[in-house]
Amino acid sequence: MVKSWGLGAVLLLGGFGAGLAVAQVQTGRTPQFANEEVKVWRSVIAVGNPLPLHRHDHPRVLIALKGGTMDIREETGQSDIQNWETGKAYWLPANPKTLHQDVNVGKEPIEVMVIELQKAW
Repeated sequence: MVKSWGLGAVLLLGGFGAGLAVAQVQTGRTPQFANEEVKVWRSVIAVGNPLPLHRHDHPRVLIALKGGTMDIREETGQSDIQNWETGKAYWLPANPKTLHQDVNVGKEPIEVMVIELQKAW
């Protein structure tokens, strides 16, 4: 005797298997390109997993590949909430004196491309 599984059971099992295949988003930077003029990297910032403390010696352009709300927290305790819209570009000045941490305070991961200008004007 051959047992027949109902469509609901097949969908349930398929959904369970698909859930196991979902990868956890990791915070981090991936270098894209660098020369004497610019450095380019892609950053992903997961919710609840900020980038480590860092600073920016050079000005940069940020392009939001997947936008969201970022809390830029300086080591001094100062905080600056920035809303980055998907597909838009933003100018960020150099800030070589202050260490800060990028904290995603939204509900989804944020993904940006950063173009850092290496030569001062």
